[in-house]
Amino acid sequence: MERRKFIKQTAAFSAAFFITKDLLAKNDGPVYGHGNMRYRMDTAWAKADPMKNPVNDCHEMVQDSKGRILLLTNETKNNVLIFNKSGKLLDTWGHEFPGAHGLTLVNENGTEFLFITDTVKHQVYKTTMDGRILMTIDVPLETGVYKKAEEFIPTETTVDTNGDIFIADGYGAQYTMHYDKNGKLINFWGGRGDGDEHFDNAHGILIDRRQATPTLLITDRTRNCFKRFSLDGKLIEIIKLPGACVCRPVIKGDHLYAAVLRSPDLNHENSGFTTILDKNNKVVSNLGGTEPVYKDGVLQPMAQADKIFLNPHDVCVDDDENLYVAQWASGKGYPYKFTRV
Repeated sequence: MERRKFIKQTAAFSAAFFITKDLLAKNDGPVYGHGNMRYRMDTAWAKADPMKNPVNDCHEMVQDSKGRILLLTNETKNNVLIFNKSGKLLDTWGHEFPGAHGLTLVNENGTEFLFITDTVKHQVYKTTMDGRILMTIDVPLETGVYKKAEEFIPTETTVDTNGDIFIADGYGAQYTMHYDKNGKLINFWGGRGDGDEHFDNAHGILIDRRQATPTLLITDRTRNCFKRFSLDGKLIEIIKLPGACVCRPVIKGDHLYAAVLRSPDLNHENSGFTTILDKNNKVVSNLGGTEPVYKDGVLQPMAQADKIFLNPHDVCVDDDENLYVAQWASGKGYPYKFTRV
């Protein structure tokens, strides 16, 4: 009896050992970040076959109300790839967006929709969650700024609670366009120029609701900053991020997240990282970047510290505060997951 008991205990111990070892093996990736915003890296998160479901530039990602992670790529074999949080590929759709760039999720009275910008077709689309196009916004000739469609190269959208749509023409004439929910132009401002109210690379746009009055955060990527505007286009402040060519701003809770495509400027290839700011616009953590340092309240230039990224283009923050980082010119690789520790 004692021998049987010993064998059973030994078998149970062995099973527990191997289960624990397996669990630890899944959590032994390197940890990046600073302070209490630190993350364990998983480069093999996406369980997809690149031969069947290829990606080209992985531009942007969002999480829907079902907890699914949607990735937008300009590979027309499957413009949208839908994963669960464990990286299992659930579905794909889309063949008509050769310049798929911006992906925005909108909830209208409990129903979710997507806004997609296409830099090749010079259009913005509102679609259902399975890809049916509901509305198309073309070049706003009525502004008098544009003479032909090719001058309008929209990179990002954000949508207000009343359905108003804001579009950043980040690769075109650098204007911000404000439309009503039906696609009628209401206002426009910005444009290329040297003054603070102007842009050189208005790459991303987001409505920030962390304060009592909603405002717009708009990227000026080549100038290493975000610019805050009122919803009617008045400049409020500039959030300087020296050394960081930031892409679109992403807000989850009190924090602002952004992929840094390159550092210190766009001429340095494969030099990106990911940055996180608190609600007071202070950088608190960099994944793959140098630790943020402030001297007399001024942020010192940041740079890539660990070569874990090539060209990060977007950050998706899930409901567990884990991060997914999509990359432009990623070598046709899928996004990485960073689990908060």
